[in-house]
Amino acid sequence: MAELIVIRHAQASFGADNYDQLSELGHQQSALVGEALSAAGWVPDRLVTGTLTRQHETLSSMGFSTAPEQHEGWNEYDFHNLLAKRFDDDVPHDVRKDRKTHFRTLRETIHEWQAGGLDGADESWTDFTARIEAARRFSTDTDARRVLVISSGGVIGQLVAATLGAPAKMMMELNLQVKNTSITKFIFSGDRFFLHEFNATPHFAPADCAGMLTYS
Repeated sequence: MAELIVIRHAQASFGADNYDQLSELGHQQSALVGEALSAAGWVPDRLVTGTLTRQHETLSSMGFSTAPEQHEGWNEYDFHNLLAKRFDDDVPHDVRKDRKTHFRTLRETIHEWQAGGLDGADESWTDFTARIEAARRFSTDTDARRVLVISSGGVIGQLVAATLGAPAKMMMELNLQVKNTSITKFIFSGDRFFLHEFNATPHFAPADCAGMLTYS
């Protein structure tokens, strides 16, 4: 069977005016995961990303210079838009700047979105899940045996939940566990698609790298 590895982008710029770019640590994380794949002898024969800058920067800092194919289905949900809808365009300062408050509030917001709330959001929950499935099919409709995708935490959480037939709320529980540059592996053949490994970070196992692990 063929393999699909989905890697979450490296650490982005939380709290900055432009979140969609890697931090300096993010570039270092990317280099480590690229080295880990190389050391394992895992060489992709197809590269796919979403259209987000942090995804492209991750792939580049992993050591790949070839331009990837792109599919918007691998993009993250727009958390700025969802929070803005929840708070009528006046998102509290702590939600924007404090990590603990941000992610607690984001969990509540996503659950409301899943339940059909947040009228007027740029994307519905149904549309979000549909585009992820479209991205999965696009990326596995191939003769390639090793497909590498760079995506985002919410997308990975939903892809794993859907693959396992888990309830919708499980997506967010998984989303909040997905580490920057973690490796989630699936195997596939035709319409058969299975989870093989979730959220692995062997590149942070050495003692001198353990402090580089992040979740946002």
